Amino acid sequence: MRNWTPIREYQEILFDRFEGIARITINRPRYRNAFTPTTVMEISNALGICREDPEIRVVVLTRSEEHTSELQSHYS
Repeated sequence: MRNWTPIREYQEILFDRFEGIARITINRPRYRNAFTPTTVMEISNALGICREDPEIRVVVLTRSEEHTSELQSHYS
């Protein structure tokens, strides 16, 4: 299991890292992870941090998992 370390705290995203990988997680499951202007600003800021950090080689953009089963059944 990977031990992800938080990089910075935000309101609507989670931003952490493991070795050379940064992970940005949209964290608004109550709203099915819909973007708001705040979400976009936070993602942009996190990507800027990634761009400036030479140790980050990969960025993964994902979403919180709470509504995964609903989405899968909708698209099946």
